[in-house]
Amino acid sequence: MLSIKDINEMPKEEFVQKIGWVFENTPWISEIAWDCRPFQSVHGLHNEMVQIVKKSKKNLQLELIRAHPDLGARIKMHPSSVNEQKGAGLDQLTEEEYRQFQDLNQTYVDTFGFPFILAVKGHNKETIYAAMKDRIDHSQAEEFETALQEIYKISLFRLQDAINEVE
Repeated sequence: MLSIKDINEMPKEEFVQKIGWVFENTPWISEIAWDCRPFQSVHGLHNEMVQIVKKSKKNLQLELIRAHPDLGARIKMHPSSVNEQKGAGLDQLTEEEYRQFQDLNQTYVDTFGFPFILAVKGHNKETIYAAMKDRIDHSQAEEFETALQEIYKISLFRLQDAINEVE
C-alpha cells in the first residue's frame, strides 16, 4: 500500500501509472493532478482530481463517463471494476438477471449516450437494478451530473483502498 509521502515523492510517470487508474482508464486527470503536489491527505488528492474534472470541458467529462463499463457486463474490465461489481454480487447474476441488466443498460445508453454509473459499494444487485430503473426517467443533464458524482465516489473509494493515510 502506498503512503501520501510516497505519492508526493513519485516522478510524474510513476504517479500516473500508480494513480491514473482510479478515474477508470482516464490518466489525463492524474497527469494534471501531479502538478498540484504535495497532497496532505487522500482527500486532498481526491479533491484536486475532482476539481480537474469539474474544470474540464464537457467532451472530456463525457469521455470519462464513457470509460466506465456497463454494470453487470461480462466483458474484460479493469480489476478494480471487477472487484467492485463482484462485491455487489453482479458476478453472480442468473441468466434472467443478466438479460434484464443488459436490456436496461442498453435502454439507458440509448437514452443518455453513456453507461449507467453507480458507486456500487454498499449496494447489491437488487438496489442497483432499482436505481437503474429509477434514473432512466431523469433528464440528460441530471444523469450527466449524477454520473460524475458517482464517479467521484468511486474514485475516492479506490484512492482510499490504494493509499494508507497513516504513516
